Amino acid sequence: MAAEQLDLNLLRVFDALMDTSSVSGAADRLHLSIPAASRALGRLRHAMNDPILVRAGRGMVPTPFAQRAATRVKALLDDADRLRLESVGDPSTWRRTFAIRINDALSPVLAPRLTRLVAKEAPHVQLRFVAQASKEADLLRNGTLDLDVGVADPAPPDVLTSVLFTDIFVAVVSASSELGAKRSLTIEDLCSVPHVSASRRGLDRGPLDDALERIGHSRRVIAVVPTYAVGALMALEDDVLCLIPSRLASHLQERGVPIRAHQVPVGLPIATVEQRWHQRADVDPASRWLRSAMTAATATLPAPK
Repeated sequence: MAAEQLDLNLLRVFDALMDTSSVSGAADRLHLSIPAASRALGRLRHAMNDPILVRAGRGMVPTPFAQRAATRVKALLDDADRLRLESVGDPSTWRRTFAIRINDALSPVLAPRLTRLVAKEAPHVQLRFVAQASKEADLLRNGTLDLDVGVADPAPPDVLTSVLFTDIFVAVVSASSELGAKRSLTIEDLCSVPHVSASRRGLDRGPLDDALERIGHSRRVIAVVPTYAVGALMALEDDVLCLIPSRLASHLQERGVPIRAHQVPVGLPIATVEQRWHQRADVDPASRWLRSAMTAATATLPAPK
């Protein structure tokens, strides 16, 4: 092996190739052009005297040597990152990007607060908020994500968590509508107007339907939208109702969106929101700083109503 030809940048390409089994995937992760990633693979093949990735059907798979080396390379890169951060411990001097997966109910509320806080303490740090297409932990394990923020679920053993806050769901209608003029909603009110269901998975049924069925009622869902913010905005346009998290409703009202948020007249589960990170980042100074910043940002959230 021509070790003198290897550097950390090449090893980062190797790590990305192992995680994605794809030149284009590695290029996307590292913000490189595909030709640049392909050239880096060529240099790795020469330096390691191994093909690294080989064709298998329509895709590519790592060679046995590459599979054996992958864990060692990832550990080496983690050590290098820790050394770099320990030698430059002041966040105001950092030049890096943190990737945070966050769901659509939280991003309008948390992203602005966290961004403002980080900009004050670490002006050269960039936050990249990633949509929560899934809650799989693999992106935390391989370092693609630094944090995962969402509704609490049982975590795998290698993923650590801390609770940020709890929230409830409220029924949102247009402030100028008939229900918007009411002081509170009854069960009959809740079932008298069409509903918009907000679900990233496209579901038209949820805990509200179960609660209504238990008391002999039902609702009519006329549309399913991918985000809570879209559901709230639809309530402005038509005589419809949408359930959204209370803190998001308060956030929209504080910014002048003319919605009315009513308490739901049936019992619904309380949502616990947590942040997650991989155990290998637990004592990392940058990860600890980011988690602390996230906790501080949530302290300024409007209280659930």
